[in-house]
Amino acid sequence: MGRRHHHSVYVIELSKDVLYEPRFKKSNPDYVTGKPCVYVGMTGLSPDLRFDKHKAGIQANKFVRKYGLRLLPELYAIYNPMPYAGAADMEVELGIGLREAGYGVWQA
Repeated sequence: MGRRHHHSVYVIELSKDVLYEPRFKKSNPDYVTGKPCVYVGMTGLSPDLRFDKHKAGIQANKFVRKYGLRLLPELYAIYNPMPYAGAADMEVELGIGLREAGYGVWQA
């Protein structure tokens, strides 16, 4: 019996105030006004626990700690769980896809 896959990708909605952050704005030149701003990540924890850690400042991304609103499972739940390598690839692919759809995206 193989190891159970336990890695996940996740997407966190960020407050639109993140658009005032020069680094975020510069990373999203094709952002479409009105589309969500999000953080895309991967974790070996549950997405809920990982979000709580971000908000508590534990291994946190500064944009998520300051602007994170909620998880958006409709954008990622279909992919989870998966092996580590799959999650690493999917994190990048998901970010690219959301950016192409006009979202403001941040990835660590």
